[in-house]
Amino acid sequence: MLTVDDALEQVGEFGWFQKQAFLALCLLSAAFAPIYVGIVFLAFTPDHRCRSPGVPELSRRCGWSLAEELNYTVPGPGPEGQAFPRQCRRYEVDWNQSALGCVDPLAGLAANSSLLPLGPCRHGWVYDTPGSSVVTEFNLVCDDSWKVDLFQSCVNVGFFLGSLGAGYIADRFGRKVCLLATTLISAILGVLTAVAPDYTSLLLFRLGQGLVSKGSWTAGYTLITEFVGLGYRRTVAILYQVAFTVGLVLLSGLAYAVPHWRWLQLAVSLPTFLLPLCYWFVPESPRWLLSQKRNTQAVKIMDHIAQKNGKLPPADLKMLSLKEDVTEKLSPSFVDLFRTPHLRKHTFILMYLWLTSSVLYQGLIMHMGVTGGNLYLDFFYSALVEFPAAFIILVTIERFGCLYPLAGSNLVVGAACFLMIFISHDLHWLNIVVACVGRMGITLAFQMVCLVNAELYPTFLRNLGVMVCSSLCDLGGVITPFLVFRLMEVWQGLPLILFGKQSPKKTRFTFRSKHQNSTHRHPREMLRWGPGGRDEDRVII
Repeated sequence: MLTVDDALEQVGEFGWFQKQAFLALCLLSAAFAPIYVGIVFLAFTPDHRCRSPGVPELSRRCGWSLAEELNYTVPGPGPEGQAFPRQCRRYEVDWNQSALGCVDPLAGLAANSSLLPLGPCRHGWVYDTPGSSVVTEFNLVCDDSWKVDLFQSCVNVGFFLGSLGAGYIADRFGRKVCLLATTLISAILGVLTAVAPDYTSLLLFRLGQGLVSKGSWTAGYTLITEFVGLGYRRTVAILYQVAFTVGLVLLSGLAYAVPHWRWLQLAVSLPTFLLPLCYWFVPESPRWLLSQKRNTQAVKIMDHIAQKNGKLPPADLKMLSLKEDVTEKLSPSFVDLFRTPHLRKHTFILMYLWLTSSVLYQGLIMHMGVTGGNLYLDFFYSALVEFPAAFIILVTIERFGCLYPLAGSNLVVGAACFLMIFISHDLHWLNIVVACVGRMGITLAFQMVCLVNAELYPTFLRNLGVMVCSSLCDLGGVITPFLVFRLMEVWQGLPLILFGKQSPKKTRFTFRSKHQNSTHRHPREMLRWGPGGRDEDRVII
């Protein structure tokens, strides 16, 4: 009998129709990038200090520069191993009293300013940034810094919970229905996130977007791989993930141009309302229709593909069938993933690979300091290394298969992360090279796992298999922020081994005069948020 692969060989394995559908779905893949790693720009933590009433007036009266104001009125570094007071503590001083002078105003209150009592930031914080973020708007610093971790974990919880539901919908009701519904809901929730009035509603909208957005990306991935012939399937699958990398590159430029988080969230959410237009350009998967015994519709779609590609349909097109022996309508279930010994083995191995790949990928993408100075360039350069990773897969996969590149890429990223523990911060160029190699290695592993996952399951179970196995990826995303930041408070070595980072040196905050070199960084050169919002754990990026 004529199979879908046989029919595609005659009507075109990657003709005009497939190219049009591929480009449309690539837009969907690129739009997923801001949802997956948008926290880097939406929730960055700039340098900050306690707001002290009376200080601005005193500074204006005395004609202080910003460096002088900070030097006189902000506490300096605390004892070794403790948080820097300048972030979360303030002098318990009435700055409105007239007795304070303009030259070392605290000298009259204590012989040494370190002896002055310190108190919490009762009046909020001052942030050194021209823009805004979730952190600056809702004051997620100091004792509330863990809420930034929760903000990122919420979207991964949504990915995890939505995996089973979206996978089942795609395999039960069709890839196209799942694609349309999840994309539209994700766009609406993205806009609601941008106008969230408080932190609680922000978390709820973020959770909801996670519930549907990954299902949209996965449905597009499955759909395009089922439209092309066998000879192009791997190439298309890899390039679909390259579109995600394009989304990362564009996100860095957009975030630089739009430094306010609400406007940035709107800028990445509004264009997604155009993506449901794919519904009229991308038909349902013929393979899925055949698995549901809807042969007439599958034949019509294959005939449409032949017309679009300028080919004649096969004479026996009406005899179209799946390669798998389907005698009845197949409905997927979670149990099917473990029904046979081979499926059980594949499912457990893939779950483990998804978990480890996610922890490393998200950990590196959020915390790998590449340029040592600028958040936007750091993110941009680390995204660029994903392009050669895709090229390596395209070159090697047909020659060596999937197993050896997958094993090799995991060894590369493991070695790179381990080596970075022992590289001195003074060897900046070497840190950059090794970090880029590690990022390239984990990208290779991530793309290979996604590719292998789609190939190991039969058609009726494919989308569910990808969603369930990749749910471990989401579990990794849930624990990564807490693993890196909260666990570092207990034992700093483990996260550093995982992500190949040395113990960051303490950042000095001595403010010299404007005629001297100052450690007060330009607002564009942010500090990446660390555990507890504390300075000794911050890494300059």
